Amino acid sequence: MSTITSVAQMRAAVGDAHPALAKKNRPFIDDFARAFIAASPFIVMSTSDAEGRQDASPKGDAPGFVEVVDETTLLIPDRPGNKLAYGHQNILANPHIGILFVIPQTPETLRINGRAELSSDPALLEQLAARGKPAILAIRVTVKECFFHCGKAMIRSNLWQPDKWGERHEVSFGKMFATRENADESTAKAYDQAIAKDYDENL
Repeated sequence: MSTITSVAQMRAAVGDAHPALAKKNRPFIDDFARAFIAASPFIVMSTSDAEGRQDASPKGDAPGFVEVVDETTLLIPDRPGNKLAYGHQNILANPHIGILFVIPQTPETLRINGRAELSSDPALLEQLAARGKPAILAIRVTVKECFFHCGKAMIRSNLWQPDKWGERHEVSFGKMFATRENADESTAKAYDQAIAKDYDENL
C-alpha cells in the first residue's frame, strides 16, 4: 500500500475541487445556515488539545438548542454529562473548534469552524436553560467559516432509512465495566440500571 505524503499525490487520487465550490465557504452565518441551526437537534463538536490530539463530542437537545446570537457568534449549552470534559479542556488549551450540525431525515449537514471560549455567566446559563435547569457551562463560538456539506455520506450510509437499520445495537457500559474490572454479572446489571436512571433523571 502506498502512503500519500503530498498534496499532489492526494489530488492525483481524488481530483481537483471545482473552483466554484470554494465560494460556498462563508465567514458568517447567512439566513440559510441560521434556518438549519434552528432546526438542528444534534451536533458533533470537534476540538483538539495543544498538541493537536483530537476529540469529537456529540451534543443534543431540542431543535435550535444552539443559539445564534449574530452572524458570527454561536452559543452552545453544556448539559450534565460524564464530567470528563475532554472538549472543555481542549478549548482552554486550543480554542479552534469545528461543529457539524445534523437534522434527522435531512441528508445535507452544516459545518462551522471557528474559535471557542467557555463562560459560566449565570445570566447566560439561565438564558440557555432547558427542562427547568440552567446550562452547566456555555460555549461561545466566534464563527470563522460556515458552509453546507452535500448529502452523499448520509445517502450511502442509509442513515435515515428505517428499513435499512437492522436491529438496535446494544451498548452495555455495565458489561464493559465488569469485563475491565473482572466484576460479576450482577455488578454489570446494577451499573446499567444506574445509567438508565441517570438518563431518566439527569438530562
